[in-house]
Amino acid sequence: MIKTFFYLKTDKQNNEGESPIYAKIQLQGKSTTLSTGKFISKERWMFTNKLRNKLRLNPEKNSKIAIDLIENKIESNYFDLSRSNPDVTLLDIKNKLNGKSTESGVIDIIQLFKKHNDYFKIKFEAGERSKASLQKYNRAKDLLSNYIRIKHRKTSFNITDIDNQFIYNLENFLKYESTFKNKVGISHNSVVKYFQCFKTICKYGIKYNLCTTNPFLCYEEKLVIEDAVFLTKDELERIESKEFSTERLNKVKDIFLFSCYTSYAPVDVEKLTEKNLIKDSNDSYWIKTNRAKTNVKSNVPVLPPVKRILDKYAHLEGDKLLPTISNQKINEYLKEIADLCKIDKKLTHYVARHTFATTVTLGNGVAIENVSSMMGHTRIAMTQHYAKVLDPNVKKDMDKLSSKFC
Repeated sequence: MIKTFFYLKTDKQNNEGESPIYAKIQLQGKSTTLSTGKFISKERWMFTNKLRNKLRLNPEKNSKIAIDLIENKIESNYFDLSRSNPDVTLLDIKNKLNGKSTESGVIDIIQLFKKHNDYFKIKFEAGERSKASLQKYNRAKDLLSNYIRIKHRKTSFNITDIDNQFIYNLENFLKYESTFKNKVGISHNSVVKYFQCFKTICKYGIKYNLCTTNPFLCYEEKLVIEDAVFLTKDELERIESKEFSTERLNKVKDIFLFSCYTSYAPVDVEKLTEKNLIKDSNDSYWIKTNRAKTNVKSNVPVLPPVKRILDKYAHLEGDKLLPTISNQKINEYLKEIADLCKIDKKLTHYVARHTFATTVTLGNGVAIENVSSMMGHTRIAMTQHYAKVLDPNVKKDMDKLSSKFC
């Protein structure tokens, strides 16, 4: 059990000749000391039996209340820490009392980042998080580390020292001075996403008692929502009907169309195997999986165009549903496909996901709740962006209006 004793440090005195009251904390044969911030003369300390007798002077009453609160807080923190860590130490308790990390006093933001990213890497290796998300957190750590090194000439920075000035100077550094692959500056939306990473790191630290505050909560910049690039029905049909002279373009076309009719992102398409293809009691096929980015369950019915593509690659070696091509190569070949199909849009694999949300589903009256579920969104607000881009209700109302002017 933890024990706390209070004593007078008589070798120190303030201007009034009073000495500081200290707490001595004992646990498992070890001890540490802690200042209470209260002072009293040696004579009064002895006269009141270390503030145990009935007190008449207000300063002494206040000191008694303060040391009682400290004793209660020490015991409370000890029991709180013991619930999650049976090997709690005196340093853990002392640091918690002082609002510091419970792990050897480490509350450096870069060290906290490393702890989080090591934890995230384990989840990635277990298939619970995507490689892209892990890369994003590692990149965020490097950006923050560069800022601290360049602007503060340090290799570490205490979380409790991060204030508003630090945060908004960091924003300016990322937007206008940070360099990566010979490019200076980072776009607004990317900066906002990196700050989301910084907030998540501190939330992780609070969750595991590594820190007590999240200084990045004051950053309230929002993403600038841009119109999603998607294919119209005519453009989608042009790609479907086009036969290319090279096998590589035909494979990329099939993978792209598969995503247009399922909403699967590149990282999800790569992982799909025969185990993800399920036949229900009505003999209808479904693709069931967890989205790599959000780890949200997603069930998507197999539409006829998807079934044709799956049948085409049914005899692939191994159990993959589709050929494996890197996302970089897919985007490179999609540029060729756009030129050959006379589509004046920058095609990427993610255009297929946007096409599913707009032209394939919402544009055909599928309920937004079902679209959100199939796309693996964690909040329906994420899907509403697509609904604003292509709102069938607006079209219906305008059709009614148009008839009045005929």
